Amino acid sequence: MLKRYKTVFGYGEAEHVIEKSRFIGYVKPIGSEEEAIEFIEMIKTRHKNATHNVPVYIFGENSEIQRYSDDGEPAGTAGVPILDMLKKEDIKNTVIVVTRYFGGIKLGTGGLVRAYTSTAKLALNEAKVIEKVLYHTIKIRIDYSWLGKVQNEILNRGYVIKDTVFDDAVNLYVYVKMDERDEMIKQVLNLTSARAEIGVVDTLYLNEYDGVLMGESFF
Repeated sequence: MLKRYKTVFGYGEAEHVIEKSRFIGYVKPIGSEEEAIEFIEMIKTRHKNATHNVPVYIFGENSEIQRYSDDGEPAGTAGVPILDMLKKEDIKNTVIVVTRYFGGIKLGTGGLVRAYTSTAKLALNEAKVIEKVLYHTIKIRIDYSWLGKVQNEILNRGYVIKDTVFDDAVNLYVYVKMDERDEMIKQVLNLTSARAEIGVVDTLYLNEYDGVLMGESFF
């Protein structure tokens, strides 16, 4: 599994008018190639009278699935530059559709490339490019007398406490990046004279935006 990768947080939509042509970009994260195809078909149905609906998607741990179409635009002026932008920015598991309603003025090859990529970029900005980062959920079980010191140590070092459960001892559930697991366990054991019970209970991807762990209401 990748320790981290870039994708989009959610659905994004943006509109751009260039030389009287109306460009509308749509973006969403995908969990499979089938999701990408369904999204593309939905946008095509919504804009069945559009001049062009240009679809692009990239999927897989190593971006092994890459699909695009110029949908009638001159070859290499629409789908290819959008795909190239995703690859250059190393964005994975994402589908984009850029719809165009022709306004009567031809843009030329360079103009089309700029129009499609800029519209896709605007939609990506709306969807919010984030990083999926692999974290461990670590359970720390300690005596009540250690709670204050351990809690302060965890927070001062920038770790995130997911939950605290009280029974005959204190159970702290802490999010820790994979690379920081051993150091974090060492710190807590040193602080508690090795009296803490520590173990990994889960491993999962969490969302980071500009290096900050996101909550459900982050945006």
